[in-house]
Formats: sequence, structure tokens, C-alpha cells
Amino acid sequence: MNAIERYFGINGSNTTVKTEILAGLTTFLTMAYIIFVNPNVLADAGMDKGAVFVATCLAAAIGCFIMGIYARLPVALAPGMGLNAFFTYGVVLGMGYTWQAALGAVFLSGVIFVLLSLFKIREWIINAIPMSLKQGVVAGIGAFLAFIAMQSSGVIVGQDATLVALGDMKAFSPMMASLGFIVILGLAYKKVPGAVTIGILLIAVISLLMGQTQFTGVISTPPSIAPTFMQLDIAGAFDVGMISVIFAFLFVDLFDTTGTLLATTSQAKLVDKEGNIPNIGQALLADSTATVAGSVLGTSSTTSFVESVSGIAAGGRTGLMAVTVGVLFLLSMFFAPLAGMIPAYATAGAIFYVAVLMLGVLRDIDWQDLTEAAPVTVVLLFTPLTYSIADGIALGFITFTALKFITGKFSDITIAVWVLTIVLLAKIVFL
Repeated sequence: MNAIERYFGINGSNTTVKTEILAGLTTFLTMAYIIFVNPNVLADAGMDKGAVFVATCLAAAIGCFIMGIYARLPVALAPGMGLNAFFTYGVVLGMGYTWQAALGAVFLSGVIFVLLSLFKIREWIINAIPMSLKQGVVAGIGAFLAFIAMQSSGVIVGQDATLVALGDMKAFSPMMASLGFIVILGLAYKKVPGAVTIGILLIAVISLLMGQTQFTGVISTPPSIAPTFMQLDIAGAFDVGMISVIFAFLFVDLFDTTGTLLATTSQAKLVDKEGNIPNIGQALLADSTATVAGSVLGTSSTTSFVESVSGIAAGGRTGLMAVTVGVLFLLSMFFAPLAGMIPAYATAGAIFYVAVLMLGVLRDIDWQDLTEAAPVTVVLLFTPLTYSIADGIALGFITFTALKFITGKFSDITIAVWVLTIVLLAKIVFL
């Protein structure tokens, strides 16, 4: 135990092994949905659902272990939701490529990630982001999380005239999500340890007792991974038409990961005064390596999960939290029925609570300076409204550069910001 505490710097981070494990459990509960959703999405591309289930668990575990042990940060990884949708509905069903070729594109984008990480280009990109935009990204992801939580629990629903509307708050799902949110807030205000985890488990138990969740058993044998393992078609990914696909994977994962790392490390108070992330090089290499491993196993791009902030809210501060999540992903291959009994509305309250915490960074924005306030507002609003962290960041960058330029504040626009703005503008226009 002492060796673990020394390696992860438990004492120096004002935490305990017990707290880190509890935080890992909390994080896993908020992102466990991916082991069920990801196979369903990729099955639409023609992939074997059981094999993708196992590949999802393994890719997530590998990413978490590398992040926790190598980067020593409290950030969990798993196949990304937006990326798997692009894989299936954009590349395979939309463009007509095979899922094997799509996996090849994921592999190549991952290799590019690794190279960018080794040469510190990604680290340079993230550290070059202005502090106000970093805070805007954190707030934007907070708003995005709130939107996801409300949508998944039925608090808000789709509506033709206004796009969204208030759902039926008398229905079980919205009621439980709201109850979980209030319980977590109350416990957190009273500084009860494990408040987030308690709230999630309480709603899950109520759901089970009310017959809304069925007890489906505890243990099952993991399906075979053979149908997807090493099935990627790298040669097929070299098709001229796949160039834009590879770069789309690259851009989305780059900025999703950037936003997530900024959000999670800021919430954990691990960033310095300039907003720079500790061990950023190792963290980026962990993310890119996990993407390569996931493509070999048979799943879409693996990326850092913003749900990690729920574990941070529960006290997680070190890589031990990420390692705990990795272990739970491995165990989930055998306990799939049990993990499946945590409904989305049981975690919605926790996610919304985390959103409240993340929006707190807005207090540090200079709202009197429109060249600072406007880009932050763009990121804050467009991240949830476009349902894309990457698009929110891109539009915020473009707004920042344009405003600084037309107001004559040229010194605020670094070379890195110019380059990123041009690249992001080109992505929006041409991809």
C-alpha cells in the first residue's frame, strides 16, 4: 500500500487510496453506458455486437491504465460517442466504406496522434490556447454535460417547432434524475464523502425496487472478440477519399481530448496559473496509443472521457482513479448484466451536478472586455447546441482571433493561435 501511495503521490495530493478507488467507481458508473451503447452503434456498421462489447471494455481498460500509470492523471478513457457515430453513420453507411477500412482510418489517425504527441506538437497546441478560451472550454463542456444529462433522462425532449422542450416531469425517469440531482447537491453541501456515488446508487436501488429495472443476473461469459480483432483494413484506408476521413478523426479527437483534459484537470485543480496541464505529453500519448490499440481490437477512436469529472467531484486527484476505472472495465466483461442495471437517469443527476461545478469558471472571465467575453460565450453556447465539443472550440477560436484582429489587439494572437484558427476555419469550410 505504501508503494502505491508513493507512486501516485496520494499524500501529496491530499487524498487517500480509499477516496481514489471510490472516485474511480463513481467515474465508471457515469461512463459505463458506453459498453452498451458503443456495440449498438457499431453493429449498425455491420460489426459483431458481442465482439465490439469486449473490444470496448479492453480498449477502455488499456487507455485508463496508460493514463493512470504513465500520465498519473485522474482521467478515464473509452471509445468516444461522437466518434463512433461518425464511424458508422458517416464513413460506413454515409460514404459506403467497409467497417474494416473505417478501422484502418482510425488506426492511421491514431498513429498520427502518436507522432504529434512524441514531437510535442499536440502539447504545444494545448499550451498555446489563451486562458480565457481554456475557461470557456471548461464552461462549454459543463453546459454540454448538462444538456446530455437532461436529454438522457427525458427532462428535455425533441420538438419540431423549437427543437427542444420540457419533457413530462411526472414520468419516472425525469423524476428520478431530478431526485438524484437534489440528493447529490444536499450531500455535497454537507460535505458527505462519496456524495455523488451515494446519489447514483440510491436512484439505481429505487429503480430496482419500483420494477423499472429488471434484475438480469450477475455474471456472464464474455463473447469472443475474434470477429473484430485484427480485422482492420489499413490498405483500404489509403484510398484517396479516406484522407478527409482520417483528418476528421484527427481533428475531432484532438479537440475533444483537448477540451476534456482542460475540463478535468481544471476541476481537479491540477493546472498552473497559466492553465497548463501537468504531464500533458504523457496524457496525450496515452490517448493516442489507446486509439491505436482500440482499432486493432475492433472499436472506433478511444478518447478521454469528460465524465471523469464526476470522479474528481468525488475526490479523485491521482492516476489511481484512472487505474481503478480500467480494472472495472475489465471486470465488466464478466459482470455485464450487473453493470447494465444502472439506468441513464441514475447518472443524469450526477452529471448535472458536475456541470454546475464546471460552470463556476465563468466567474474568472473579464466580462467587461468583449474580446474576451464574446469568444467564451460562443464556446459556452455552441458546444451544447452543436452537440460537439470540437465545433464549440473551433467557433470560439475563430471568434477570438477575429475580434482581437479587428480591435487591434494583435499581441494577444500568438503564432499558435493564428495557425489553429486557420486550420479550424478550413475544417469548417472544407470538411
